[in-house]
Amino acid sequence: MENERLKNLRDRIDRIDREILKLLNERARIAIEIAQIKKAEGLSFYDPVREKNVIDKVLKINEGPFSNDVIKTLFREILSATLALQESQKVGYLGPEGTFTHLAAIKYFGSFAHFEPQDSIKSIFESVEKGLSRFGVVPIENSNEGTVTYTLDMFMQHEVKISGEIIIPITLHLLSLTGEKEKVKKIYTHPHARAQCREWLRKNMPDIPLYDVASTAEAAKQACMDAEIAAIASDFAANMYGLKFVAKHIEDYKNNYTRFFILGKTFPKKTGSDKTSIMFSLQDKPGALYNALQPFKDANINLTKIESRPAKMRKWEYIFFVDFIGHIEDENVKQTLEKVKDYCIELVHLGSYPIFE
Repeated sequence: MENERLKNLRDRIDRIDREILKLLNERARIAIEIAQIKKAEGLSFYDPVREKNVIDKVLKINEGPFSNDVIKTLFREILSATLALQESQKVGYLGPEGTFTHLAAIKYFGSFAHFEPQDSIKSIFESVEKGLSRFGVVPIENSNEGTVTYTLDMFMQHEVKISGEIIIPITLHLLSLTGEKEKVKKIYTHPHARAQCREWLRKNMPDIPLYDVASTAEAAKQACMDAEIAAIASDFAANMYGLKFVAKHIEDYKNNYTRFFILGKTFPKKTGSDKTSIMFSLQDKPGALYNALQPFKDANINLTKIESRPAKMRKWEYIFFVDFIGHIEDENVKQTLEKVKDYCIELVHLGSYPIFE
């Protein structure tokens, strides 16, 4: 009796699977028709605002038992696979395979984009600027270690836009081929990852020498070739390079997140929940920064980040980077930036994009 009930339930699942497959292919055929219309009208195939709306709509009607995170991931992959039928999306990221930047790129674009590892942040900016990659993914700040200043510096040298952002949790593990702590003779990792595990390493591996490499993925790559090397890297890297866990979650602070910028040649239209990034240089006189920021206060615009970097071509002069809530298409943002310009030598709009949720 129980076996008969099991068989009936599985038969129902098989029928549902066939219906899901039918509907997915029907959806794909409609998307191909849409792509033909877009091509004829010279429109971009990739529309991040439309994708956000699709996901937001299904999340609102989700009744479970799948969580919203699961549904978001499933539809992210459906959208990614559908877009791949229309156009190959070349996405540059900081390589090699298995970096947190690679993981952020997959979470943002889905698994079906064409991912191209780059050897430096500068190379990602150059690839997007020259049109070799449609998009690029670069780290901008970590909740514990602060801003990636090199990324900010690249905006002074390259004409690209910020078309999106994504924030992912950073969890770090000690990985090796065997997973046996006593066999570890040296540890490889990226300097930022080492800093985030400083206390754990001091308490648990005090006598093991540490070696810095270009990325956590490079550390994992080295560890997969030598049983005496352990890497501090992600579970994503562990899966990619066939490594076992010596110790899990060795970061000193558990609320550890990294924010990434999505680089492109353009930025999306407003969604109603947006953020804008600008950079500007100021006249060298008392109160210049105060005067430049006052219009934001007057317009009740919330600043979410402000950072300064030395202007490389002029000593003792600085470039300011500011993020704030709103979109460049918002009337109050337009008016505010016009007022800010009065106090600036130069002001550059880096991009407006949906706030990551």
